[in-house]
Amino acid sequence: MPQPRALLALLAAIAVGLAGCSSKKEEALPNGTTLVSEAATAMRDVQSAHVVIDIEGQVGTLPLRRAEGDLKRDGDAKGTVQLQTFGTLIEFEFVLLGESIWLKGATGGWQMPAGGTAALPYDPSAILDPDRGVAKLLATATEATTEAKETVDGKETYRVGVKLDSTAASTLVPGIGPGVTGKLWLDTQTKQLVKAVLTVPSATTQDKPGTATVNVSAINVPVTVNAP
Repeated sequence: MPQPRALLALLAAIAVGLAGCSSKKEEALPNGTTLVSEAATAMRDVQSAHVVIDIEGQVGTLPLRRAEGDLKRDGDAKGTVQLQTFGTLIEFEFVLLGESIWLKGATGGWQMPAGGTAALPYDPSAILDPDRGVAKLLATATEATTEAKETVDGKETYRVGVKLDSTAASTLVPGIGPGVTGKLWLDTQTKQLVKAVLTVPSATTQDKPGTATVNVSAINVPVTVNAP
């Protein structure tokens, strides 16, 4: 049976070891501001990606519920957009190619609306634009705090809490008001954005805040966009 002194020494050693482990875990999380800055730089170089945006509650001025597409940095894109109008969910396909746009609803074939890209109520071509898209959203984020290391879609990421600029956020979801906060999941290796959740305060105290969840995948996987 251990002597009292030996037992106390053992317990002290264990306590020191546990404290050391805790310290190492804290040190393993990089500075949030640095991470977000690196992410902004990394996303400026993205040439293509698959992006999905899901909306819950009231977020922005556009009744957007979901947008999904394959996007190119030069603005060409293809995908689908869902809008909630008078209680009805309307989905249409889109193709953006240069200054031309094609739309296809649930019935009928492809059409080229007058006004070109201005006829599209949602502009997905801005998302990968380095001066007004995801990169701008990250570059204007403030009060970044690294919260945890998590696996998202099979990728090791750092979760970072931030405050977001509403003007920059409006590129992803038009008409977002002030007070936007967010959680960012950044790839530990590339620092590219894997996921973001934007929380938008409600205009009334009775309603819950709205959220916009953005998932980014297939980064720099070649995308071909052809006219329908």
